[in-house]
Amino acid sequence: MARLLSLNVGMPRDVAWSDRTVHTGIFKYPVDGPRMVRRLNVDGDGQGDLGGHGGEIRAVLVYQRESYDFWRAHLHRDDLEYGQFGENFTVDGLPDDEVNIGDRYRVGEAEFEVTQPRVTCFRVGMRLGEPRMPSLLVAHHRPGFYLRVITEGRVQAGDEIVRTRQGPHRMSVAAVDALLYLPDRDVEDLRRALDISALSPGWQGSFRDLLAGPRATVETWQGFRPLRVSRVVPESTTVTSIYLSGDGPLPRPRPGQYLTLRTPGTPQPVRSYSLSATPSDTEYRISVKRDGVVSTFLHTGLAVGASLEVAAPRGEFFLAEDETTPVLLLSAGIGVTPVLAMLHTLAAAGSRREVWWLHTTRSAGTHAFAAEAHDLLATLPHGHEHVHYTATEGRLGAETLAALDLPPDTTAYLCGPDAFMTAMRDALVAAGLNRANVHSELFGALPSLNPGVVGASRTPPHAPEGRVGTGPSVTFARSGLTIPWREDFRSLLELAEACDVPTRWSCRTGVCHNCVTPVLSGDLGYDPDPLEPPAPGDTLICCSHPETDLVLDL
Repeated sequence: MARLLSLNVGMPRDVAWSDRTVHTGIFKYPVDGPRMVRRLNVDGDGQGDLGGHGGEIRAVLVYQRESYDFWRAHLHRDDLEYGQFGENFTVDGLPDDEVNIGDRYRVGEAEFEVTQPRVTCFRVGMRLGEPRMPSLLVAHHRPGFYLRVITEGRVQAGDEIVRTRQGPHRMSVAAVDALLYLPDRDVEDLRRALDISALSPGWQGSFRDLLAGPRATVETWQGFRPLRVSRVVPESTTVTSIYLSGDGPLPRPRPGQYLTLRTPGTPQPVRSYSLSATPSDTEYRISVKRDGVVSTFLHTGLAVGASLEVAAPRGEFFLAEDETTPVLLLSAGIGVTPVLAMLHTLAAAGSRREVWWLHTTRSAGTHAFAAEAHDLLATLPHGHEHVHYTATEGRLGAETLAALDLPPDTTAYLCGPDAFMTAMRDALVAAGLNRANVHSELFGALPSLNPGVVGASRTPPHAPEGRVGTGPSVTFARSGLTIPWREDFRSLLELAEACDVPTRWSCRTGVCHNCVTPVLSGDLGYDPDPLEPPAPGDTLICCSHPETDLVLDL
């Protein structure tokens, strides 16, 4: 008979970790006597990061005495006490390879349902002083699991644990955990997992993504290659288009993707610019606003016949090929470029979709591509054109979007300054669009994802403090920063953090793939090896280091 050995609780608190402060509820300690278990928590307990822990689906975390015994031997530790893995229930029995998703159990007065394995984040490693712990939990099939509260009630150490219902398909916690985090997964197992209604929505979404498979990729090339400037065309007082060609056919990009250029300098600056014309396999067009050193060089330092180093087209912001729903192309300033490529594609296909073109810029003098966009829209049977000049009409607002009376199934593509895209996204959702159908492009650094870290710096990217490295150069393309590698950094993630380059991570040991980053050029190695390697052309920066000069899309 399984039994509750220890009931552990702890409220979230701020903890010092690696020169940062983490708000976390990972510190749990045994309590005496009964405690009421409610829909969201055990009385006296709490979670610091509700994005990954806690809530109705993850109200109670369970870990097993047998796993404690395993880790004491594996880690050569005699200091592991109940609650130290962040669990609320330390149990005798209920191993991860025998408990199934959807199983129900009665403990004391309460009844529970198994909803998902533990989320592999860095905090369990922080709590144990063992950074590898998130990876080890998955590799050794000992994650622990979460419970949803079916019936509230009092529980206490010593209570027997009785299974009241077995989950469908009998898919164990360990099997479902491996299905998400380990390679060589079985498609039929993914389908079986999705048939378990008790499985948490987050894990269901991940399994749907895995079933859908990776998006089809365009033909590409590795690193940078020279392309020849075939034309230079002024488009407005501040925007110039540059046409690039090669010695033969080029990979045909998707409408909305961008090119990354490396220009002369020491170190060589790297910048990205949207492709702005009909996708072609003979010639690329980028359109550049003059507002910095690199863009000034592209405006004034290029002549027909010159050569530029270019990385292959890339980007996840592009017009979906198979949609028939209404489409809104919304841009501000130079953000017109990727949506203009989408408009070219719709016009070339003779699309019969409802197409709204909404562009805002300061004035007619700064309005690039005005005639080009107008002529393209004229070829569409259901095209609608709206141009907004801020110098005379003020900023574009929610009232203008609401007046368009967009159908609720409209798919929107946005590009412009960050504040503009945030405001427009919120306004479109308020106007009735599904937030999942509102897509936006971001050329600057991606928003950080550093779970639990509080008071994070918003300092612009910079060289790290301390001595200058002597290793390969690492370029963070989105942040416009090139730094020599230093061997005292254990990973590219640590270098990025030392430079205040915005980063995205959770496990820090090559498990969760939140830190996956495109590699524009260069070679790298891993330590430790990730449990599942990323796709070709990507890296997990939490456990990788450069072996040659490296350019990252970060």
